[in-house]
Order: sequence, then structure tokens, then C-alpha cells
Amino acid sequence: MKSLQTQRLILRSWTLEDVEDLYDYAKSDLVGPSAGWPIHKSVEDSLKIIKMFIKEDDTYAIELKETGKVIGGLGIHEYISEDKQYKDKNMKEIGFVLNPEYWGNAYVPEAAREAIKFAFSDLKSDIVWCCHYDFNDKSKKVIDKCGFKYQFKSNKVLERLDNKEVIALYYNIEA
Repeated sequence: MKSLQTQRLILRSWTLEDVEDLYDYAKSDLVGPSAGWPIHKSVEDSLKIIKMFIKEDDTYAIELKETGKVIGGLGIHEYISEDKQYKDKNMKEIGFVLNPEYWGNAYVPEAAREAIKFAFSDLKSDIVWCCHYDFNDKSKKVIDKCGFKYQFKSNKVLERLDNKEVIALYYNIEA
């Protein structure tokens, strides 16, 4: 993936050397469960995820320019809808996580805005989607700050979280 930069951040491909930084926040119960994945129990859990990120090449490491530390992740994934109005649209979905130590600094809106620009300009997306679970108010705030518009909600079962039932709220921005 092409690296992206903002005033304070570098969005870049993950490397195996990022494993400690990922584990630093993925072990927190404030992060994974809000995004639909389990807490990492070991550095080896984080290493498996980084290897998946490298293979799939659709998730950025969010690196803080000032320190070089990876403080989060942001994915730009294919979005497919069965709704006929979106049949011929090129669509992406973004998702993000941030180390709780860095919450409250507007890093994720900064990264997400750059990713949205990239999706429209370089990936030629017609629509960018984003969703959050009904209990994740922090992601909702990012979604609002980035200008997404609410579209619909859907019941989901999170298999990776012992089949927890949640409501996912979906938003989008059109080019």
C-alpha cells in the first residue's frame, strides 16, 4: 500500500518490527472488543495479526511522526452491498483502532480524513463506508467528525467474541 502522511502521522504498511507496539494496545480491553476482536493474550497473538496485515495489504499502521511509535491501525477494505442502488459502485470501508494512551488527541480523525481522500483520489471509490457498534461512542465521534452520514443499522453476531450480539450502525460519504 502507498504510504500516506498527515501533519502528525504516517500511515504505512505494517512490519514485523511493529509487534510490540501492536501488542501494547491490543492487550487492552478498551480496544479489541469495541472493534469486534478479542484481546491479545500474548505478543504471539499480535505477531499473527501483523502477518495477516502484511499478507492482505489493506491495513495501515498509524505511526506517530514525533516518536516513530505505532499508535493504532486503519484499514481500507472492499465494501460489497446487496442493495441494488450500489450495484455498480466502487466502494471501500474504513475501520480504525487507537492505543488508549493516545485517545483525545484527534489522531484518528486526522488519519481517517487522509484515508478517505486516498480512497476517493487513488482508489477511485464512489462511496466510503464506516460502521461502529452501538456501544462504541468513541468511534461514533470520529465518524461524525469526518462527515459520514448515517445510513442504516444491522444486527450482528461477533463470532470472535463468543457470539456476542450487537447492533452495527453504518455511515457513508459519497465522492
